[in-house]
Amino acid sequence: MTPAVLGIDAGTTAVKAVLYSLEGETLAAGHRAVTVVRTPDGAAESDIDLVWEAVVGAVRQALSQARSAGPDVVAIGVTGQGDGAWLVDADGRPVRPAALWLDGRGADRVTAWQRDGRDAAVIAATGSASFPGTLPVLLDGFAESEPEALARAAHHLNCKDAVRHRLTGEVATDPSEASRTYLDPATLAYSDEMIDALGHRRFAHLLAPVRAPHESAGTLTDAAAAELGLRAGVPVAVGLVDSAACPVGLGALDDQDGWVVLGTTATVAVNRVDRAAADSGIGILIPTGRGTQVLEALSSMVGTPNLDWVRDTLGLADRGWSELERLARTAPAGSGGVIYLPYGSPSGERAPFVDAAASASWVGMNVTTAPAQLLRSVFEGLAFSVAECLDLLDAAERVPVCGGGARSDLLCQLLADVSGRTIVRTTDPEVGARGAATVALVAAGLAVDLEAAVRVFPADAVEFTPRPSPALSSAREVFARVRAALRPEWPALRALGRLTPDAAGARPDAASSGAAPSDERAEAERTAAGAPAAHLDEPAPDVPTPERTPA
Repeated sequence: MTPAVLGIDAGTTAVKAVLYSLEGETLAAGHRAVTVVRTPDGAAESDIDLVWEAVVGAVRQALSQARSAGPDVVAIGVTGQGDGAWLVDADGRPVRPAALWLDGRGADRVTAWQRDGRDAAVIAATGSASFPGTLPVLLDGFAESEPEALARAAHHLNCKDAVRHRLTGEVATDPSEASRTYLDPATLAYSDEMIDALGHRRFAHLLAPVRAPHESAGTLTDAAAAELGLRAGVPVAVGLVDSAACPVGLGALDDQDGWVVLGTTATVAVNRVDRAAADSGIGILIPTGRGTQVLEALSSMVGTPNLDWVRDTLGLADRGWSELERLARTAPAGSGGVIYLPYGSPSGERAPFVDAAASASWVGMNVTTAPAQLLRSVFEGLAFSVAECLDLLDAAERVPVCGGGARSDLLCQLLADVSGRTIVRTTDPEVGARGAATVALVAAGLAVDLEAAVRVFPADAVEFTPRPSPALSSAREVFARVRAALRPEWPALRALGRLTPDAAGARPDAASSGAAPSDERAEAERTAAGAPAAHLDEPAPDVPTPERTPA
């Protein structure tokens, strides 16, 4: 039997399970889609039981592929999407579907907190601003709308913690997850000041004990082992949220190391020596579990789903991403004067600025505008937004990237050209799972520390060097001016969207009804396109894997 480490990455729209040898070689991988149900009121939810079923399916698929290698799993690591509200009862059963990080129902609540000082209390305690998909905002809303479900809840476990609880029966979390709830990143303890300022003492019993990410959080139970097809007793690491696991998978452990995840969210992050060194003013601060170090992350609400959306909107859903990139390349740099603002989340935006009313739009079109221009403008809009985050964090001149969007040569080259930085793409498509497995090496005693574990699991890379482009430079300047001009009207546009059918004088059609398709895969592909974290969430299975051609 070949000893193997299992890394599980439970993202927003898919679960990946990867088996690694103790030398870091990928032995096999499994993938299962997860349904995200959206409704017109801004809800975004997943069934916790179905997430677990996806974990089981992905692990069994990986084991099936690796049978010839005879893997004997000796350690398990888990990572997954962050934020949201994953509420379970004392037996670990869901009391309601998981409300996800991109849930937008609390947008008005966040605005109210910003006005009455409660958001200031959140920032003072955690170093991060509120947004609709954070646990405190969601709990505040459920206390009004679903008090019965909240009364049945015994624990909030976050996604990876909920998966690990199914594996081991242990209730625990780590500093990276807890920092997005009520944790002070400087003390690594829940903030009583924040809890009391929000009037949330009634929710404090839901918070899981905080443990170091590289510790063991129990072993695989008999029941879980039987479901997964593994042997019982395998140690399972506490783990990290995806936005903190991905840099581990990239080997970015040192202070000032930075990286980008081009996934469901587009996340830019830099390691800081401590909380005091993080000074962007709008970043998400996430303790790494390595002393006082925190990662300062700017994570947009929507990254590569913009690309999925434009593909569907242009009627190109039947075309592969290689063909679509070739089409986009036929448009000139600057997309012939078409600008796309990539703020497509119903929850607004949180990087490189915070605005719950933000919305996406095209500007500069006319009756001669070609589909290639519209398509390229979305790639460019994403690159402009990510480059702004890199500048705001003063990222280094070499930037590792990962996630589904990083498979796109065009997007990587545009980001290099726009930011003036060398973009370094890892060749491992599952960096989150690799990071989870790396942490598991330490938890199982197979590596003395995380630095040693990273040396066991190195990642190869391809580089994209910046090329000056006056057209792209001009387009980026126009992009910023167009956004500034439209931003005052975003609240009014949101208000228009809230009109009732009677008030609007029209009935919503099926496309806008929010009804979820019956086919799980179709829904996952509709909402996916992007890996942690930060949240880096995950790549869709068909996100760009184009030929190596010049951008």
